[in-house]
Amino acid sequence: MPLASSLPFASRLLRRTFAAGMLLAAAGLATAQPAGTPIRLLVGFPAGAGSDAIARVLAEKLKDELGTNVVVENRAGAGGQIAAQALKAAPADGHTLFLTHDHSISILPQVTRNPGFDPASDFTPVAGFATFANVLAVSGATPAKTMQEYVNWVKTAKGGKDTIGVPAPGSIPVFLVQLIAKKYGIDVQAAPYRGSAPMTADMLGNQISSGIASVPDFIEYQKQGKVRIVATIGAKRDPLLPGVPTFTELGFQNLTDYPWYGIFAPVGTPQPVVDRFGAALQKVLAMPDVKKKLTDMGLNVAYEPQGQFAGRVRTYTQTWEGIIKASGFQPQ
Repeated sequence: MPLASSLPFASRLLRRTFAAGMLLAAAGLATAQPAGTPIRLLVGFPAGAGSDAIARVLAEKLKDELGTNVVVENRAGAGGQIAAQALKAAPADGHTLFLTHDHSISILPQVTRNPGFDPASDFTPVAGFATFANVLAVSGATPAKTMQEYVNWVKTAKGGKDTIGVPAPGSIPVFLVQLIAKKYGIDVQAAPYRGSAPMTADMLGNQISSGIASVPDFIEYQKQGKVRIVATIGAKRDPLLPGVPTFTELGFQNLTDYPWYGIFAPVGTPQPVVDRFGAALQKVLAMPDVKKKLTDMGLNVAYEPQGQFAGRVRTYTQTWEGIIKASGFQPQ
């Protein structure tokens, strides 16, 4: 066969061989990855926070499913920004993943001038595993048992002014504080903390009279009677808090989309690796003991595969983009 006529065939053969090699390499990585270096599961909040507790429940079981250690690594600070930056800098080999809730991915990039990462271009959604509600809780420093009683207490005992703790600056709780102030005509200001754990500690010590965080952050203290949750985000009442009205019931608008928890990987992580981790997570979430632990923490547990989870993140981000813009908040 003349050389000229054989070139197209050789080129096609080379391309096919290369493509097959890439697929085999990816498949090999998906198989070999868990047997090597332990998987780092980044968490953007300190030990003792809700995200940390959730990560440790999952890591213990994922270790068995994946055949390798899954190590929870706390990169606390800036509302998850430090952990997100660490994920961006990590190799896209499946050894580093990020367990986070909505703030780090959907909110932080909208309220921070230079977050140091772009979720759309730097991260790959792996899977979602739960939703939850943000709630307003009052501490023992106030006699209030309902939202209206809290408002009345602020007006009478506090001269119409109060400070409400929030886990991070520029977080959804900050905007909830603004909405509460506007609706009830009271001068309440958000007091940002470095995570929910120190904020809750101040509430338990009656250093602040109220705080807004997630159900997992408050649920145990609610059960113990140390805080009283008076309102929740969501389209319907939380199963763990059937006696607590939603913000929607109290006359607030656009507060029905639930915050979420999910797993992200660096962009470029091979799809077989992403799929393998997602499959392992799905098995773990189906375990009765895991589901009970997470449910007891205040989560609505439900596995969401990559595509469905990515859609949830997009919709949620767009909803809060409108609320943030309407508030007049300027990125800091």
